[in-house]
Amino acid sequence: MAVPAAVELVDLALKATTAYDRPDLGGRLLQTRRRLVDPDVRVLIVGEFKQGKSQLVNALVNAPVCPVDDDIATAVPTVVKHAETTTAALVRESGEDKPPERMEVPATRLSEYVSEAGNPGNKAMLSYAEVGLPRKLLAGGLVLVDTPGVGGLGSAHGAATMSALPSADAVLLVSDAAQEYTGPELEFLEAAMKLCPNVACVLTKTDLYPHWRRIMELDRGHLGNAGINAEMFPVSSMLRLHAAKTQDAALMDESGFRQLVDFLLNKVVAQSDDLDRRSTSHDVLSVSEQLSAGMKAELEVQQDPERMESLVGQLTRAKAHADELKQRSSRWQITLNDGVADLQSDIDYDLRDRLRTITREAEQLIDDADPAEIWEQFAEWFHQQVSSAASANFVWAAERARWLAGQVAEHFAAGADIAMPELRFDDEGMAGKVNPLVQPEVEKFNTGQKLLTGLRGGYSGVLMFGMLGALMGLPIFAGAPAGIALGIKTVRDESKRQLLKRRSDAKQAVRRHIDEVTFQVGKDSRDMLRRSQRQLRDHFSAIAEEMSTSLAASVMAAQSAVKTTSSERERRIRDLKAELERIDGLATRARSLAKNVSAPAKASVRARTGTGTSS
Repeated sequence: MAVPAAVELVDLALKATTAYDRPDLGGRLLQTRRRLVDPDVRVLIVGEFKQGKSQLVNALVNAPVCPVDDDIATAVPTVVKHAETTTAALVRESGEDKPPERMEVPATRLSEYVSEAGNPGNKAMLSYAEVGLPRKLLAGGLVLVDTPGVGGLGSAHGAATMSALPSADAVLLVSDAAQEYTGPELEFLEAAMKLCPNVACVLTKTDLYPHWRRIMELDRGHLGNAGINAEMFPVSSMLRLHAAKTQDAALMDESGFRQLVDFLLNKVVAQSDDLDRRSTSHDVLSVSEQLSAGMKAELEVQQDPERMESLVGQLTRAKAHADELKQRSSRWQITLNDGVADLQSDIDYDLRDRLRTITREAEQLIDDADPAEIWEQFAEWFHQQVSSAASANFVWAAERARWLAGQVAEHFAAGADIAMPELRFDDEGMAGKVNPLVQPEVEKFNTGQKLLTGLRGGYSGVLMFGMLGALMGLPIFAGAPAGIALGIKTVRDESKRQLLKRRSDAKQAVRRHIDEVTFQVGKDSRDMLRRSQRQLRDHFSAIAEEMSTSLAASVMAAQSAVKTTSSERERRIRDLKAELERIDGLATRARSLAKNVSAPAKASVRARTGTGTSS
């Protein structure tokens, strides 16, 4: 939710940049304002199949927005946000510069498009469905995203969800109380912790399983062993819906939803507001310092003209340093360029190494069995392994890119407090582009073909051995046993040949698929790193340009100050003090905006924006 005080402060700072003719500083503030007026605080609801994700969303908003049934699974993500009236729309993104296609539909028919029953395998090629509801819970900007069952990292839905995690403000991992956490759930949760600032666990269906407390205890043990620090909320969606219908406060407490709603509002949404305040305060303070730099230099010379030479020398050296930061030979530019090149090489090697291991295992499985008999199970296993490798490579690439951003910020700032852009990795999410393995054509060898092959081999045997027997004075049918034996051998040889061909074709299909995945995912990883490189380069180059412009103006102001007469000097001093007082007022408001930010939010701001003192 946009913080009104923050938006008002940015608007005031924008007026100041216009008044003092600093459009370069206004560009940064416009980005800040766009970030503030975007009200969405996205919370992804993720988990394995049939764990109660959709029912959890319905219970949170007290409306049947997501289809739920024993035989219905979610096929398309459903985005639930605030609206004045109930609305529903289907969105299909083109992937180009064109705006996404939107089609309004009745909310009561949404299940026909977002469920596996109505839209199997998402054959309609929808990106997501969007539902608007007039709910107080959503009024603060909270957006709930019901995702298809992830099936672990090694699944198509899991890989796609993984690529969406960096764009989320929070993630709720949903698991029911029927059993403790599985390996894929813990693996997914561990990866999510690396990509999203807020991750919590929800234990659903506590009304169905009396032993849910024991399951929760086991789950917490698994989280502790994995080094995962995440809050856990045991809930019952059915109790929550019934309590809302009957207005039963005791039943509402028993459902466990009060704690979950409190977490969403007072931690996720409130922390997002805190982040907005903190980052806005930092940006406005930086702009205030740039605006006042030239005035302070001129005021100092006007008050003490003899200091002009030393002050100009000091400012000139600072400007030279700022100009150096703009050069391609500066330390931060070298760190960025070399770091991206190293990361591209490391990430490409990591992906190839993972896929090479999968290829060896797949070929061994093919050698140990008949591909025609095991293909369905083999293709599923292979797709899971490749998807898992692509997802793990994506997580590692995002981690390394953020680490590189921190290194670049340290070398640029040289111990100063500097802001770093928030890197996003969800554009063209590379983890979601792994297609299933296609089965090669299998040469049929049915009973009729076996009989024909056997007869052909048997006929040759009878003819050959019969003629040999005739030369020895034996009847021609004496070669029949040999013909039968040769016919059986011919059938066996043909079966073996076709088995070897099936294995060879299966291995070729595996290698072609691995080459395609290496090409596509490798390209996406390189594109992601190039986008990150451009973001960092443009961000720090703009800061260096701002610093150089401000310092150049300070030098000119200091040099021109000594040319004024005594009467002009007194008037100019009064004007400068008045202007500085206005800018100081702007800075004071910026500091007060960040005063009430909580400690966790401050830490999160530093983690996401890169602010803080570099060592």
